[in-house]
Amino acid sequence: MKRFVVYSLLGLSLLTSACQDDFLDRVPLDELVDETYWENEEQLRLATDACYAYLKAKNTVDMENLGDNTIWPSVTDYQRIASGNFTNDIGALNNEWTGSYDGIRRCNAFLANYQRAEVTDPARKEALAAEVRVIRAYLYSYLTAFYGDAQLVTTPLEIDDPLVYGTRTPRAEVVDFMLKELDEAAAALPAAIPTGANLGRISRGAALALKARVALQNQRYAAAEQAAKAVMDLGVYQLYTAGGTANAYRNLFTYAGKLAAGANKETILARTHLADISMHNLSREIQVPDQNARWNPTKSLVDSYLCSDGLPIEKSPLYKDTTYADVFKNRDPRMVQTILQPGAAWGGRFDGNPQNTNPAVYTTPKFRSDRRGSVTITGYYFTKYVELSTVGQVSRDANDIHLIRLAEVLLIYAEARLEQGKLTQADVDLTINKLRQRVGMRNMNLAELTTNGLDVRTELRRERRVELALEGQRYFDILRWQQGNLLAEDVKGMKKAWARSAADVANQPTDANGFIIVNRNRTFTAPRNYLWPMPLVQLERNPNLGQNPGW
Repeated sequence: MKRFVVYSLLGLSLLTSACQDDFLDRVPLDELVDETYWENEEQLRLATDACYAYLKAKNTVDMENLGDNTIWPSVTDYQRIASGNFTNDIGALNNEWTGSYDGIRRCNAFLANYQRAEVTDPARKEALAAEVRVIRAYLYSYLTAFYGDAQLVTTPLEIDDPLVYGTRTPRAEVVDFMLKELDEAAAALPAAIPTGANLGRISRGAALALKARVALQNQRYAAAEQAAKAVMDLGVYQLYTAGGTANAYRNLFTYAGKLAAGANKETILARTHLADISMHNLSREIQVPDQNARWNPTKSLVDSYLCSDGLPIEKSPLYKDTTYADVFKNRDPRMVQTILQPGAAWGGRFDGNPQNTNPAVYTTPKFRSDRRGSVTITGYYFTKYVELSTVGQVSRDANDIHLIRLAEVLLIYAEARLEQGKLTQADVDLTINKLRQRVGMRNMNLAELTTNGLDVRTELRRERRVELALEGQRYFDILRWQQGNLLAEDVKGMKKAWARSAADVANQPTDANGFIIVNRNRTFTAPRNYLWPMPLVQLERNPNLGQNPGW
């Protein structure tokens, strides 16, 4: 029911004696409908909150399995997509499409009705609408990244509306729409970081940061630079440093870094969680104490961390790999704040060393499943995003999921400047080196890169990879950089010779250098795999959507 029905006293009296057929036109009294809902600010706020449910939470981290930073121990839809061995009937393709449009439909309903509410402060009404517009753009950002062209729907649709069975809008037009929406939303949103009852709500910085991400993803480099700089110039965000250089980066992804804890001025947008109200299972899944760890860092990710002298492992004299422990020495400090190192606290209980009688301390990887400790398939575990207090509990993690951070904005600014041929050492100092200084890593110097035969673009991309590992961005970066060949490579782990018990890895295949091969027979066909295929079920319902090239 869409019509807004108003009965006067006279009409009501007439209605009592009128034909009973009119009963079907009455507004339902036992459910919420558009005709009676949009009346006040409280209803607007509740409707806005319902839209927030469509921001990704732990599934942001789940999407790391689409890339080459980590691998799931069992076959999943994301793993199939990453390996290139899938068809358009797998569930993830349809779930992403329908989930996004469910959220867009809810946002459209809000935006079509919110003006009817009576509020004391009209600016507050427009700010709530701006939050919804940001969420709608966020959903379209995934649709365009996955499928390219997408149906651009901005109003509520009835089932018989021609748009329901229409064609897709070209990606460039949807991107234009998102950038314009985010600019207009930013103008209506407060610049200050939300606090108190508004903690976790979308602010001006979130709208501009999302604009920067969308622009970069679509090679709109000037727009990405402008939006990123606008966030930086707000002057309200700063890199999280609680815990000092040895711990601040990791602490950001624990309860210490929750927005509610008060010290985090770096996270621009997050899905916040609250104990006993809204929780997830991420910490446990990363270091499952009686099964396989769900996220297994790959050799590719481990190798990407620079040595402490600023050189890649293949160039640095500091790098040694005689033993497992050697790999963690003299590296970018973000490595051991992301990848679990020997001697670190963990929640995985008994590891692969029978002589280690302290289950709270990790010493060596475990490959044999005996239900007494966390098992890895690559030889590595994550420590980033692990709140140790919740590893031993099922779905009791109330950690925030960080969707956009100032760190990403700084990386966007640097990359956008580079791709326009404008990157200077001053830009590097303003962005990359702030991230490095936070952890005590050697600064990036453009002249030194040249001297050492290193490519600036490669090093900026490396910086983005290690800073944002496990934050759901790697797959989209690979697509954006047209580096799909990386997904076709075998997924590898540590050297087989490093295992504490040779018998535990005896059946593991290795490459010519002795590194464990975890996943093989992968493929990536360009240009086909740079977009997902349209889901089979959607094509069956609406053939006008068309299929993407190569599918």
